Amino acid sequence: MAKDDIIYSRDNALLKCIRQLQLSGSKGQKARVEQQHAVLDGIHLMQTWSGDARLDSLITSKSAQSHPEIANLIGCHLEICPNTQVHWVDETLWESISELENAPQIMGLLELELTKPNSKTITGDVLILDAIQDAGNVGTILRTALATDFKQIVCTTGTAHIWSPKVLRAAMGAHRHLHFYEGWSVNDVASNIESSLLATNMDAKDDLYSIGKILNAPVAWIFGNEGQGVSGDLLAQAKQIRIPQNPQIESLNVATAAAVCLYETVRVRTTQ
Repeated sequence: MAKDDIIYSRDNALLKCIRQLQLSGSKGQKARVEQQHAVLDGIHLMQTWSGDARLDSLITSKSAQSHPEIANLIGCHLEICPNTQVHWVDETLWESISELENAPQIMGLLELELTKPNSKTITGDVLILDAIQDAGNVGTILRTALATDFKQIVCTTGTAHIWSPKVLRAAMGAHRHLHFYEGWSVNDVASNIESSLLATNMDAKDDLYSIGKILNAPVAWIFGNEGQGVSGDLLAQAKQIRIPQNPQIESLNVATAAAVCLYETVRVRTTQ
């Protein structure tokens, strides 16, 4: 590797691009959608995606070459995906592009396959995230979804961008094994999902532990915004289910509620 191959300028076009893709909120989402790429920051996410052709660029520092996990990761990925670009960044610039502290200096650019609403009818189990705004909650739910084999994820407008850095970190690599449908409206959900819609409501008549027959068939669980819950229009289309809980507690965190419902679905199906 020649000296000229190393990026020394903070104003380098690639580094500017990475910083844009790492932004939170609508600016970051716009950049990721327009450029059709997301940043995988850190050794764990990179190991999860190693060998996938969508990981089309690797970014690391010269000093990181001596890190055995990084050297092995780069070598293994290039063996499977030889057309991957490798970029070397001076280590003094690393903190300008990475949100991780004292972590191995490795990241990658992942090509996104963006799906449009109404692109297909979805059958089987589905998880619907309805305007959930907290990135940590979204990522945690995605991790639970994979653990319970709910691999089709629909995000309505207003949901935290699933390819944001915080969601990616919270999901701990689950993204690679999930299929996403983003930016859906209530009408999109009604028109394109065949499975029975289920949503939690504290005032619902039926509780979670009394609907075993329903859970034995494909279902589409809906979980809503942290403050407002599932939108009224979606709630009206779904069978409403109550999670039994101590009345002294006003409500469960949405990620906790999702875990309870998804694992009850698994329990019902595995104990029949």
